[in-house]
Amino acid sequence: MTLTSAVSRAALAGGLLLAGTCLSSAEELTFWMLNYSSQASADIWAKLVSDFEAANPGTKITIVNRGTDDHKTAIRVAAGTDKGPDIYFMWAGLGLGGEYVKAGLSLPLDKYYAEYKWDDELMPAALSFSRMYPGGRHGVPSTFRGEAIYYNKALFEKAGITSLPANYDEMVAGAEKLKAAGIPAITFGGTVNWHVMRLMDVILESKCGAEKHDALKEMTAKWSDEACAAASFTELEKWGKNYILSPFMGIDDAQAFNLFVADRAAMVLEGDWLVGMLDEAGKLEDVDFFPFPTGTNRLYGFADYNYVSSKSKNPDLAAKFLDYLASTPVQQEALGSFGTTSVNKNVVYGDMRPLDKKWLDVFNTYGEVYLNGDQAFPLDVTTEYFRIINEVVSGNMAPADAVKAMQTFIDNKS
Repeated sequence: MTLTSAVSRAALAGGLLLAGTCLSSAEELTFWMLNYSSQASADIWAKLVSDFEAANPGTKITIVNRGTDDHKTAIRVAAGTDKGPDIYFMWAGLGLGGEYVKAGLSLPLDKYYAEYKWDDELMPAALSFSRMYPGGRHGVPSTFRGEAIYYNKALFEKAGITSLPANYDEMVAGAEKLKAAGIPAITFGGTVNWHVMRLMDVILESKCGAEKHDALKEMTAKWSDEACAAASFTELEKWGKNYILSPFMGIDDAQAFNLFVADRAAMVLEGDWLVGMLDEAGKLEDVDFFPFPTGTNRLYGFADYNYVSSKSKNPDLAAKFLDYLASTPVQQEALGSFGTTSVNKNVVYGDMRPLDKKWLDVFNTYGEVYLNGDQAFPLDVTTEYFRIINEVVSGNMAPADAVKAMQTFIDNKS
């Protein structure tokens, strides 16, 4: 099947779903998104837009690309004016996408979810973010990323770890076995704040449970009042003292990865994108992964979403275009252009690396997700979260002081 025929089928399907809706002779959409990651990405987007316009005569779609910071600035300005895009890209979550949902920039899409049956076509884990917001469903997933523990099979065997941990206590017990065998349990790069943050996030999910963890990230629960928050910082401190390959505060995530593939540490907490990196490093046969055992049955990860603006003059057309982008034929034909996996659960994959196949199974198994802290919090709170995590994991701040510092900052912010 050619891309043109795939696109035509998707557009035709969209047209049938909108039977009875007649587009005017000058229907226009403006889509604000990030700069293309490559020329191949730019080319596929140009093709997608061109074919949609051809299948919908009189329709004109304008893509506006910006760098990350400029895009965020433009969206913030649009939220306070009467002008803006019809569709805009933003990361999902209460702290990023949610900022603009809260500001009233995002149009609830409940009726379009029902009309286009996106729940039947897209991955449950990717869709879970659309339900996070008050006042209805918001946004449509474009990509989804999961994060898990990758482990060196030979080092686990050397430490006498014969089964994967089923809960947090077993995770710590495994780290102790590795330490006793003289093997650093895990590696992180401390110069990029978000790398060590991942450890704090999964510990919070483990110690606080899903509901309380969400309340802490939503800042509706007080960090200084919740015993599990202090317990989580205590656990983070313990990992910093005993299990993280040191020194780690002077290296970045790329160096941490190099140490992992050099067999210097048994584990790393990374995303599904690591499979390709392991392949390039010749380590695929030596490594496996498992979702961090928090006990909540939620997957750690994040998503990129496309939102329909509340200011759009053509919300029906905007939803139709998003349905077209998410449709099985277009996702099938564009597979590999934006990532190794698709948010569309009906896409058929050819030959896959075993770990890619395992990730696909994970994505189709989990229906709920908890977010990275830097996507759950507003930017200023994220910066303080980073600072406190770094102080605790380095042994420079007591856990009891950490929860007080978090809550003091949040209180002063409000």
